[in-house]
Amino acid sequence: MNQQATTTSLDPHIRRTPPAPRVPRPRSGSGSAGPAGAAGQGARTRRTEAVRAEDTLRVLVVESDARAAETLVHGLRRHGYDTAVAGTGSKALETYADTDLVLLDLELPDLDGLEICRAIRAASDIPVIAVTARASELDRVLGLQAGADDYVIKPYGFRELMARIEAVMRRARPRGRDRSAALVITAGPLTIDAGTREVRLGERRIEVTRKEFDLLRLLASQPEKVISRKELMTQVWDDNWSRPGRTIDTHVSSLRGKLGSADWIITIRGVGFRFGHLGNTGRNSPENASEVRLGTALTNA
Repeated sequence: MNQQATTTSLDPHIRRTPPAPRVPRPRSGSGSAGPAGAAGQGARTRRTEAVRAEDTLRVLVVESDARAAETLVHGLRRHGYDTAVAGTGSKALETYADTDLVLLDLELPDLDGLEICRAIRAASDIPVIAVTARASELDRVLGLQAGADDYVIKPYGFRELMARIEAVMRRARPRGRDRSAALVITAGPLTIDAGTREVRLGERRIEVTRKEFDLLRLLASQPEKVISRKELMTQVWDDNWSRPGRTIDTHVSSLRGKLGSADWIITIRGVGFRFGHLGNTGRNSPENASEVRLGTALTNA
């Protein structure tokens, strides 16, 4: 099959644009070849691959049309993005939390796309770009009011979509030094590294579960704020509907036991929790102290 025939068989929602000219990659010099040169080049390659893996944008494509989803995913992967596909609104709500960006079609078979957008926005700051055939001014206004960061109308040019993705992510992602600082939180001997998802107390690594890490980092990222139980359920467990039960208390108790002090997480009775530190002497209520003992028992069990 020739190239023209292949192109016309792709998704009609994407307008075809001529490919950008291919720029030849400069060849590296071979004068430093040898064991040392090869070792240095291998180390640089590993570091480059590690940076690329960390910086790879994870995109969730929410699209009920399998053909349109396949075409879009193919284009995104060619540009180096990691992609996942959800064909229904229910699937999108189950999987969006593990992505950096959501491309959301508003025409879904089970749930209205605007409701999906509102649910995502209520629970997180993950950017959402509506990609839809709803083209009226009212549709665009409703989409943006529902929480979409941008609104793209089908059919669209793929280059335009890529430019809009890059613009949205520039606003959503801290860069350079600010981004590195946001990845690591230090409070006295306690270090919380979001890049490696490690918690360290001095030189000792503290083994925590995924939800324990998310809970501790959320509290530590806003040390002066009391975070309600409802907000913790929304941001850590992605649950907007359930009443906060003992789930949070169990995780807080476990963390206190692993960290060896109730001062790291302070209970504000009737409200929620806030981050503390070892200097908070006198704030160990009997309730907090008993939870340390319970957390230690859970850790040693």
